[in-house]
Amino acid sequence: MKRTVYFISDGTGLTAEALGHSLLAQFPGIEFEHHTLPYIDTVEKAHEAAEAINVSSRRDSYPAIVFDTIINKEVRAVISACDALITDIFSSFLSPLEKSLQAHSSYSVGCAQNATDNPAYINRIEAVHYALDADDGAKLNRYDQADIILIGVSRSGKTPTSLYLAMQFGVFAANYPITEEDLESNKVPKALEAYRHKLYALSISPERLSAIRNERRANSRYASIIQCEDELRQARSIYERFKIPVIDTTSQSIEEISTRILADTGIERRNK
Repeated sequence: MKRTVYFISDGTGLTAEALGHSLLAQFPGIEFEHHTLPYIDTVEKAHEAAEAINVSSRRDSYPAIVFDTIINKEVRAVISACDALITDIFSSFLSPLEKSLQAHSSYSVGCAQNATDNPAYINRIEAVHYALDADDGAKLNRYDQADIILIGVSRSGKTPTSLYLAMQFGVFAANYPITEEDLESNKVPKALEAYRHKLYALSISPERLSAIRNERRANSRYASIIQCEDELRQARSIYERFKIPVIDTTSQSIEEISTRILADTGIERRNK
């Protein structure tokens, strides 16, 4: 079965996407075709979106699924009239909260995003800059500022995880590649000795690592399964010898990897 899903908002659509994806993930046997329609903030735009939704429903012979965070009542009325399963996220959650808190919500478009003068937002931007500057072993002189230093063999997921930790949680994450020279020494790289308490290792299956490396350097020694097995085995020996925590990234999303790292290390989230 294939179902078409729309995430619609008169703002960025990030809230609709986040909750919608979480709910749809509970149905792994169904294929979903995702469409995000941000800034649907006029009746004219709403009619265009409604037409797209209705076309999908007719094509699929099943009602499209819509997650929306639309505030404007006139715009909402147009979307609500679609031939689709409509989930109005704000009314579903805000109404019970209003009743419990005995207060009316602001119902402000994009209010969660108006944070450019918020210290947490500024920290996240600085964390992203840091992750970019300290990527792949760069800026060693700034490692004292790191909350965490991710290590691992080439293509084990260090860079995307560092950036996600920065963007989502405001964590200052550096990353350092474990090279063949490091593996042969069977020691923590000299540049990292002073920061062993900040190290966290990423590992991966040899098969997955080989597949990723082949996308970059097909049929090379670097991407061969034998090379990947050797590097991962030697890296694991270093992690065990120096009691460096490690996570297997093979079948986990960046979200899962990052959340697990924070849970294991106790590093504070700075995104609020």
